[in-house]
Amino acid sequence: MDKHRIFTTSFASVYPHYITKAEKKGRTKEDVDTIIQWLTGYDQKALQQIIDNRTDFETFFGEAPQLNPNVSKITGVICGYRVEEIEDELMQKIRYLDKLVDELARGKAMEKILRA
Repeated sequence: MDKHRIFTTSFASVYPHYITKAEKKGRTKEDVDTIIQWLTGYDQKALQQIIDNRTDFETFFGEAPQLNPNVSKITGVICGYRVEEIEDELMQKIRYLDKLVDELARGKAMEKILRA
């Protein structure tokens, strides 16, 4: 079975879209970075290296320092799928990130997005 195209897509090619989506709704690049760091455990320096190296999503999540233990609290529908029911682990992680950015763009409070 072939890998889904998103797995081999560089994180750097999608990252600007996350920022644009957030900024259109009055949020910031820093807000997006906070979400990414919360989810993956990367710090700002490591995140910038990933962008500079054009690391793909599979490697991005595969080498993430630590997936946040509260990811199980991320629920809801993104791209027509319930994130908590996605069977492919990598696809689920990608959709978690999509869901968090979507919540940010919809104006949800950062404490709620970060499941505090």
